[in-house]
Amino acid sequence: MTAPVIDGWFTVDDGTAHLLGTRCSDCRTVYFPPQTGLCRNPHCDGEDLTGTRLSRRGTVWSYTNACYPPPAPFVTAEPYVPVTLAAVELAEEGIVVLGQVKDLTVEDLHVGMELELTWGPLADGPPVWMWGRP
Repeated sequence: MTAPVIDGWFTVDDGTAHLLGTRCSDCRTVYFPPQTGLCRNPHCDGEDLTGTRLSRRGTVWSYTNACYPPPAPFVTAEPYVPVTLAAVELAEEGIVVLGQVKDLTVEDLHVGMELELTWGPLADGPPVWMWGRP
């Protein structure tokens, strides 16, 4: 696998994708993308954020498609192919993570549907996390 599009945000081990976050050792609040420094929870004075792998499954919180190519400097496939995006809630962590959806369209998705973390290449080649069928 080539280097991920955003180093340190996810990893692929033996073909299985994992999102990388941080967790406050005091209040257990989870952050994605990974954070450094102090806990951002206003009710916590924690200073120890440790790396953690996030849940690989979650439920669709919202979704849409991108029917128009993004402006430069972003690289898109030629011809442009619309992509589906989903905000997926990870119940265990209590956070929502946005990602491209692999092999599904907006007609296939519904709020509350379970999706699983996977990965694939962006139009310009580097791998990124995506959501797909479990």
